[in-house]
Amino acid sequence: MPSLLQRLRAFWQKPQPSTVPASPQIAPPASTPVPRHVANPPDPLRPLTEELVYQALRNCHDPEIPVNIVDLGLIYDVRITDGCVDVKMTLTTQGCGMGGHIAGEAEEQLRTLPGVREAAVEIVWDPPWTPNMISPAGRKRLGLPEG
Repeated sequence: MPSLLQRLRAFWQKPQPSTVPASPQIAPPASTPVPRHVANPPDPLRPLTEELVYQALRNCHDPEIPVNIVDLGLIYDVRITDGCVDVKMTLTTQGCGMGGHIAGEAEEQLRTLPGVREAAVEIVWDPPWTPNMISPAGRKRLGLPEG
């Protein structure tokens, strides 16, 4: 059975339909390093923001694909409420056996951020993931043409 990377390359070699489904909001670009803390007290000089959340999630990878979960387009929604971070993400396929591992790794990364009291990652299937959701940086890393 071909690997996911081989299937993605084959997908991009096929003619693409003229309409592209709407993709989720693209994460803000990484501009500062993700802080690594043993404890996570609030930092008044650096409040918890969506940008910090996306930066932390960039440390998580699907073990089968050499691209982080943000650039793969797996992150659909981020909500921050009083130190609680809720993330909705998907996987490349519903049969992916690594879903629990990836979600757990994402929660661990989120808990390292200053000001995070609680982190929850929910795996959702709507909308279904497609290779069109891969960011330009992810496409470049995978050797796929820009779409």
